[in-house]
Amino acid sequence: MQRLSLFPAILLSLALGVPLAHAAEPAHGWLASWTASPQAVWSSDFLFPSNVPAVLHGHTVRQVARLSVGGPRVRIVLSNAYGKAPLRIGAATVALAASASAIEAGSLRTLTFSGQPAASVAPGAPLVSDPVELSVPDLARLTVSIHLPQASPVSTFHWDGRETAWIAPQDQTRAARIDDAPGMQTTTARLLLSAIQVEAAPGAQAVAILGDSITDGATASLGMDARWPDFLAKRLAPHGVAVINAGISGARLLSDGMGDNALARFERDVLAQPGVRTVIVLLGINDISWPGTAFAPRQKRPTLEELTSGYAQLVAQARSRGVRVIAATLTPFEGALPGTPLSNYYQPEKDALRQQLNAWIRASGPFDAVLDFDALARDPAHPLRLLPAYDSGDHLHPGDAGNRALAEGIDLSLLFTNQSPKPAYKAVLR
Repeated sequence: MQRLSLFPAILLSLALGVPLAHAAEPAHGWLASWTASPQAVWSSDFLFPSNVPAVLHGHTVRQVARLSVGGPRVRIVLSNAYGKAPLRIGAATVALAASASAIEAGSLRTLTFSGQPAASVAPGAPLVSDPVELSVPDLARLTVSIHLPQASPVSTFHWDGRETAWIAPQDQTRAARIDDAPGMQTTTARLLLSAIQVEAAPGAQAVAILGDSITDGATASLGMDARWPDFLAKRLAPHGVAVINAGISGARLLSDGMGDNALARFERDVLAQPGVRTVIVLLGINDISWPGTAFAPRQKRPTLEELTSGYAQLVAQARSRGVRVIAATLTPFEGALPGTPLSNYYQPEKDALRQQLNAWIRASGPFDAVLDFDALARDPAHPLRLLPAYDSGDHLHPGDAGNRALAEGIDLSLLFTNQSPKPAYKAVLR
């Protein structure tokens, strides 16, 4: 097992055991370039509001997503993972984003599903669109517009999208913009849209990041692509490497919460995504800290052995699919969430377990490499706290500067030991 130290920066080996030029190509030439992990919409008595309508009927939902790696064709994936009935799609389009909800002139493309402009998403299932010719550059921002002509209960979403989505009456899938439509409403959740895939160049691959709200970007600036996976995507795109974010705010390794536990969703959110060759795991702080809070007042805190066994299971699942696993240590959180119903999220005994888990990750874990995010993010003068310059203010989540520091602290040199970086994909609008 390769061990990477933090001096002067975290060293991340994303090498796949062979030079990148000879890595296996994604199946059918498709590469996951953006994802939002599906969650079940929770009931109104949950601690946080869902921020989505209970039912959509005759509405169009327009969302913006920034890709990582570009290509000459794209396709989208919709999810009805937690639905109990088929979900009818009346029309859908994709386009290059201009500003707000506006699309770039000449870029609008109609999406079809098995050759048809309308489709049904089966309960519990995804729906993959047909490929569409749309040349998109690396780091392009796309709009995806979906019209739901029938009464459609909202049962599947991604709660913290860190982007504004617009919900407008009637079929607005071909509208130049919809943010000024009468009756328009907004949300920062993701609805239906769970992935965007691109037809990628030979050798392109994806790094998936499995995490919680720190990865999901809970305190990152809205609409600014300021989560740490976003900053990492910007660094890796010139090398033909996509980054997909499989973070869910409130996620846990072993238990369900604001989403399925990581062991249950790992196949869907990471291993089944085309082109994934490496996964970075940053999970466990909610397993340690939720018990005893308003989230899980009667739940028992897991033991170190239970946590390490969970990590070992992730590794076993990944290696059965030829995917490397890189673990990141858990960042400091003393004083977390002050003045909130979760003000007891931090306790000294919880931090003791965090440090035990970090010691295991550094020295004993079954990983291909380790990122010491704890050492990078902590305040040298007060190691149990985040460095003030990186702290969003809640003492748990890094702010934009902290997210940038995590991504830029990853040394990519080992990835390209024997290869020059690939040129960025440059789109030509047709």
